[in-house]
Amino acid sequence: MRTGGPAGWAPPPCARFPPVKRTAATLVSILAAMLLVAPAAMAENGVGLAGPTTDKTVTFFCFGVIAFFAILPIVMSLIQGKLEKRKDRRRSDLERFN
Repeated sequence: MRTGGPAGWAPPPCARFPPVKRTAATLVSILAAMLLVAPAAMAENGVGLAGPTTDKTVTFFCFGVIAFFAILPIVMSLIQGKLEKRKDRRRSDLERFN
């Protein structure tokens, strides 16, 4: 499947899929927009949207990060357990009715 260009040239595999090209273009434009807006987001003298950055603020933020990464695998394991039970129940129902 050759489309123009020099002899023997073929588009890369991802170029054949418009959703991939569209997603890549979207990600590049989002990254460019973030890079353009970043200098305006800089805080003056350590005072941002949440007020001045203190040791207490940093400590509580870090505790929140620790709690998030402790709770995330627990919640994901509970969800996976429920889905496994559902799959097993469905499989046993199929075996029982067939």
